[in-house]
Amino acid sequence: MGYRSLRECLVDLERHGRLVVIDEPVDPRLEAAAICRRVYAAGGPAIWFRNVPGTPFSMAGNIFGTADRARFIFRDSLAFVRKLVALKVDPQEAMKAPWRYADVPFRGLSLLPRRMRTGPVFAERSPKSALPNLVGWPRDGGPFVTLPVVYTEHPDKPGWRHSNLGMYRVQIAGNDYADDEVGLHYQIHRGIGVHHSAAIRRGHPLPVNIAVGGPPALCFAAVMPLPEDLPELVFAGALGGRRVRLAKAANGLYAPADADFVISGWVDPHKTKPEGPFGDHLGYYAQTHDFPYLQGVVVHHRPGAIWPFTTVGRPPQEDTTFGELIHDITGPVVPTVLPGIKAVHAVDAAGVHPLLLAIGSERYVPYAETRRPQELLTQASAILGQGQMSLAKYVMILPEQDVPGLDIHKIGDFLRAVLERFDPAEDLHFHTKTTIDTLDYTGHGLNAGSKLVIAAAGPKRRELPTEVPSGMELPAEWRDARVVMPGVLAVSGPASHADRGQPDPGLRAFCERIAQDSPLQAFPLVVLCDDAEFTAKSLNNFLWVTFTRSNPAADVDGADAATRVKHWGCRLPVVIDARRKPYHSWPLEDDAEIERKVDAWAAPGRPLHRIY
Repeated sequence: MGYRSLRECLVDLERHGRLVVIDEPVDPRLEAAAICRRVYAAGGPAIWFRNVPGTPFSMAGNIFGTADRARFIFRDSLAFVRKLVALKVDPQEAMKAPWRYADVPFRGLSLLPRRMRTGPVFAERSPKSALPNLVGWPRDGGPFVTLPVVYTEHPDKPGWRHSNLGMYRVQIAGNDYADDEVGLHYQIHRGIGVHHSAAIRRGHPLPVNIAVGGPPALCFAAVMPLPEDLPELVFAGALGGRRVRLAKAANGLYAPADADFVISGWVDPHKTKPEGPFGDHLGYYAQTHDFPYLQGVVVHHRPGAIWPFTTVGRPPQEDTTFGELIHDITGPVVPTVLPGIKAVHAVDAAGVHPLLLAIGSERYVPYAETRRPQELLTQASAILGQGQMSLAKYVMILPEQDVPGLDIHKIGDFLRAVLERFDPAEDLHFHTKTTIDTLDYTGHGLNAGSKLVIAAAGPKRRELPTEVPSGMELPAEWRDARVVMPGVLAVSGPASHADRGQPDPGLRAFCERIAQDSPLQAFPLVVLCDDAEFTAKSLNNFLWVTFTRSNPAADVDGADAATRVKHWGCRLPVVIDARRKPYHSWPLEDDAEIERKVDAWAAPGRPLHRIY
């Protein structure tokens, strides 16, 4: 019934041929992360690095590197979790098939945490400097904890029932952190923010415990988008098949007793320090900003503790697996939380938050001869008011009635359906000066940018071109037009000189030029970019370039654009300026010397031969 420790999980993975052990020295600076990225891309096994210079602890990566392996890890409990979700969707299910749910009351005991006087994680204590100095990308500001399970309790209502487990970035050295300090970067709209806000109001320090390792269910529970009134500890108990054991750490706050490490400390509610930069999941560096930090840090660990880690970068990466499993578990709940919505999909290749697709319903006027977006707009607003989905930057939504059987995960098919139907004069709905992902640097400030809802309904309006029109002339300074997919054209152009939050003047000039009987008007969407060949090379390239390098309010324009009664619209084509702007963050690039070392690990006779 689930794993009691990370070591138990790794040994089981090795026994079933799902893990490779490396006993040769592997540098925690760049090399370990680069190996795991390469193994992940090849669909390879988990890796256990048992000889890590500079630390007495071993490290394990790519643990959740494939959806199949993640399901294997939770094989004893996924069916039970799905039963709980089914009951959430329809409580009458237990009455309809009581034999199927007979085990729920008994196994339900595993949902409640269990308090202990102590636990394995408090057996030993080490200085912070003994922890693995994991660095994932060349410009990272120092070593980071990349699979932390951060535990806090509400200052007004202490106890696990009002607790939060979250996965927030933790910098353990670098910048100006002292020996007893670590940085704590949490993004906007995270549960810890509620606790931090209460601590500020009360004027009291906020105790924080950072667990690393332990039963894998802890790690997964920390990334689950659960309602604020449902503690992640309860979900961890269900997924792990056993009650989460808690014991008090050095700061008097409870912590997972079966973790491999617990880093304990206090956040002064009024103090911050610079954190970052850090190569992040959008494929760029999160830059240096002031964030809270832990003081009075104490590190406890179990004997033979193992340091789990992940590495992020341009998607897909290992965190893609978390998204797949989250959708697998929570997908059936979506219609109960968002009435009328049939499915949602945060597109991983576009960086998750920059692009969200949705299938909804149009039932407001079912007798109308021609359907237009009405209920869809209500549903899009509900999506943008729901948890982390509120950070979506582009939302595209279609009614199921117009595209029956459409698979929301077939992104090319979904985009074609939108491009065939949307009316650029009526169906583009902007939200300006609003919140976006903390890690997205395309807006007019940190956490600040804009959103665009594209709601399309009704029959097909147009056929989508699949070739560059012969003899087509591009406006001056623009070159190398490439068809990305039916209806989408990428065009290379000069470097952007746009100011933060403002459109590049070249965007308006381009749109004015193509409004004059240009063959480009046959394309519903034109993407201006730095390299059309790269952008059009694959659907993933197009998604990444277009939606991680544009701010809708500043970078979306079109032919004959006009604002009527405060609604913006245009004629085709809609143009997105997805060139890199001077204020954007730096894209992630591999270190050439490290890549040569990674190549060597796959040579004949080496541990990773034939894996990548």
